[in-house]
Amino acid sequence: MIVRQAANVLEILEYFARTKKPATLAELADHFDWPRSSTFNLLTTLSEKGYLYEPRARSGYYPTPRWLAMARLVSEVEPLPIWTHALIADLSAETGETAAIAAPSGTMAVFLDVVESHAPIRYFAHIGHRIPIHATATGRALLLQYTSEERDAIYRKIEFRQYGPSTPISINAVETELRASIDRGYCQSFGDYSRDLTGVAIPTPIGERRLSVVAAGPEFRIGSKTGDVAATLRRLLERHRPESG
Repeated sequence: MIVRQAANVLEILEYFARTKKPATLAELADHFDWPRSSTFNLLTTLSEKGYLYEPRARSGYYPTPRWLAMARLVSEVEPLPIWTHALIADLSAETGETAAIAAPSGTMAVFLDVVESHAPIRYFAHIGHRIPIHATATGRALLLQYTSEERDAIYRKIEFRQYGPSTPISINAVETELRASIDRGYCQSFGDYSRDLTGVAIPTPIGERRLSVVAAGPEFRIGSKTGDVAATLRRLLERHRPESG
């Protein structure tokens, strides 16, 4: 369920991140097809809270640095270790594919850091990108870090949809794939969620945090090399990860 008012605030922030320039009330209302009155109320509220300002008179609204200050305060509480970014940067460079580190968010996995491939045809992903925890290599590498009781609680909340021909659409199917992942030493997916996309992931817990690292790209390029990608991932993890974990 999406709370529309909250979504509108985030959509405004994403709009400015894309356009990188001020926007008037009329421009924002027209872009989102919102009523002028509710757009005015939203912009006024954000301005009074210190999140928007007018850089020049009648030039439109633009976010203030308060967004950045608040984000820094939040991220400083439990940041990813510095070595994790170096890990996915090297993973992307060596495989030529998009690499990311993810964490669980209910029935979804969410990307906390991403390094995109430079290839013209690639997996497009960004920080905050969410994918089903049961239908992706990334998510299944997280599920492996749960007890069977914890997984059962998650399964009860999942809507088992057929995203692609190979999507596991039952608890038994997911559990079968998890057992296969343990046997092969890594998780993989072949269009399970995104058609023609192959993903290779391994569990990467840090302390009490459940995390996974994934490399993903078009099936025609890495579909036959999942074992090699997994070996590269493990080698780089051993290189970058401190002995303390």
